[in-house]
Amino acid sequence: MSSNGRKIRDQIFALLSRKDYRPLNKIEIARKIGVSGRARVALRRMLRDLERSGEIARIRKDRYVLPVEADLVTGKLSIHPVGYGFLAQEKSGEPDVFIAAENIGTAMHGDRVVARISPEAPSRRIKGRREGRVIRILERAHNTIVGTLQRSRNFYYVVPDDPRFVHDVYVGSVAAVSNDRESEAAANVGDKVVVRLGAWESRHVNPEGEIIEVLGPAAAPGVDMLSIIRKYHLPTEFPRDALEQVSRIPENIDARQLVGREDLRNQFIVTIDPDDARDFDDAIDVEKLPKGGWRLGVHIADVAAYVEPGTALDREARRRGNSVYLPDRVIPMLPERLSNGVCSLKPEVDRLTHSVFINFDKRGVVRSARFARSVIRSAHRLTYKEAYAILTAPPRDHLGEQLHLTWELAALLRRKRFEHGALDLDFPEVKVWVDKQGEPIRLERVENDESHQLIEEFMLAANEAVARELKKRAIPTIYRVHENPDPEKLAEYREFALSFNYKVGDLTHRAELQRLLAEIRGKPEEQALKVGLLKSLKRARYDPQSLGHYGLAKTNYLHFTSPIRRYADLVVHRALGRDGTPLPSAVSRTAERRSRSDAPYHMGEIASIAEHISTTERNAADAEIDAAQMKKLEFFQRQLGEGNPQIFSATIVDVRNYGLMVELPDALLTGLIHVSSLADDFYVFEPGRRQLIGRRSRKRFQVGDNLSVFVARVDQFKRQVDFAIAAAKERSKATRRSKRSSKNG
Repeated sequence: MSSNGRKIRDQIFALLSRKDYRPLNKIEIARKIGVSGRARVALRRMLRDLERSGEIARIRKDRYVLPVEADLVTGKLSIHPVGYGFLAQEKSGEPDVFIAAENIGTAMHGDRVVARISPEAPSRRIKGRREGRVIRILERAHNTIVGTLQRSRNFYYVVPDDPRFVHDVYVGSVAAVSNDRESEAAANVGDKVVVRLGAWESRHVNPEGEIIEVLGPAAAPGVDMLSIIRKYHLPTEFPRDALEQVSRIPENIDARQLVGREDLRNQFIVTIDPDDARDFDDAIDVEKLPKGGWRLGVHIADVAAYVEPGTALDREARRRGNSVYLPDRVIPMLPERLSNGVCSLKPEVDRLTHSVFINFDKRGVVRSARFARSVIRSAHRLTYKEAYAILTAPPRDHLGEQLHLTWELAALLRRKRFEHGALDLDFPEVKVWVDKQGEPIRLERVENDESHQLIEEFMLAANEAVARELKKRAIPTIYRVHENPDPEKLAEYREFALSFNYKVGDLTHRAELQRLLAEIRGKPEEQALKVGLLKSLKRARYDPQSLGHYGLAKTNYLHFTSPIRRYADLVVHRALGRDGTPLPSAVSRTAERRSRSDAPYHMGEIASIAEHISTTERNAADAEIDAAQMKKLEFFQRQLGEGNPQIFSATIVDVRNYGLMVELPDALLTGLIHVSSLADDFYVFEPGRRQLIGRRSRKRFQVGDNLSVFVARVDQFKRQVDFAIAAAKERSKATRRSKRSSKNG
């Protein structure tokens, strides 16, 4: 900012801060501070920039005020699918503001907005939460939506895929639009399309837009995932200059790249990854020390050796922020030549790595940590299933002996972590397997067994060791933070847990929260209660300050172990230094200043990157959840078309007056058995016991009951599945079908 710009900025704040200030427009402000001629252009530009940054606010009749003086707050809006929203304030440490559906106006999910705080008492709708009303949209998150083209008698309109966008969008024409570089296509009713929104001034009038891309018929293979990609604005191609840069990277390592690196190619190092993993960025080895204790080696792909800061490749990786994993594809942060090629720690191939060596005593306490640039040659590539099979059987060879030794250390670290206060928030996952056409063919529940826990503990240990080192060296970097929860949120969650008849104390005490998590383990309502707890906790994010990690109970923590798929880790690798050698503990002031000036990033840039990749991470997570849910619904939709539907095991997780909420453990999907489908009796809801009771038979349905169910209805738009209880005859048919398929298989 020029000196003249700073002067105008200071004059604006001095004027708006005066006790006798009354709201003025830009012409009156110019007159008040004595700005005329060309300087008025600079004043208007400064007012616009300050408004955009949220430092000042524009109210009725285009008059300017300081936000705090007018009870205004600036932040990003998150809208819930049922209509209401929350404003995450930009001012650090301030609580979210509740925005009722009728007070959102034309703002959309992700928009940066200004809201006026209600002068009334905190909202009764959301206990103790301040309530506001959106008065201005500062910045649209996106100007496109994805939806399905429909037609009424007089006009065409698009029904958005995102339930948070509650209005249909009128489109004036379905004439040919550019669909790709080679062709043009006209949209047809039932097609998935991308619409660019026009100006939208009133919530009482439907928005209008223009179709800019036709994705294809909604039911056509691949269109569902393409709609997810467009909905979440995920990149599908790398820029030409980034690809040209990657093409110049040699496939093999030459001798010059090994200078100064620690040679670990004779060490027995292994990777353990999912069955279908294509990029392997972490490897491990463990040895027992002669005097007791262990030495853990964690070896991470040295992506920083290939991706230099400021290059086209680095700019694109930073823009993407992370890889995105959809059921039928991966949208990588780095081109495949790197992510699946020269950076992937494939077996029996030399690979450049960044290693962390941690010495533990026999009690699992860290005694020392060392960091080095290295080269490894992985001895084995194991899948989680292969590793689990080895760990659950007596060791038969050197690989088995080494794997059992690694689990001995990992089990000790895991036990100590929970003793120290970490929360057991692990969830099983369901992988959706698809065929070549993208059709879902199988749902597989993936448990967090010993093979997963082994890798998890070692990655946690490495991440914490690097965080301690960088904090000690005062080098700017990006930390992974999970701040302490809001006590009010925990109190609300306590009421929820009490409704399941658990004895729950003060959950602000970590030990009480751990006790509750231990008590619900293995219970039918475990999933519902864990999800409820996660919603009560703050969301983990990236930050330039080491603010601690509540869930892991760690004071210093960051992400170091996945630089192929997370930009945060790449930043951390660069911060750790080209040679990985820590500074001596007693550094001189000159050496310390030099180490700080040699840091690859300054604090302002770190803060900007941290905010950006926190956003890309949330967007990727939402896309992955949305895509997996879509494929699950598609899987169950296919069940409806079969003459003999598949029978699923289900557990009642909640009872309402309108029916039974059931969860399918093998699919991790919750659905409804509507009370109207219980045709054998008339059922009455008893809220005190949370039961449905048959008036004639006295038959009871309650939380924890196991049922056999089949799919009754699938609502793709609302993302809901209704089930019906399978009669004995249907269960018998399903059993016979299962036996026949086993014989044929």
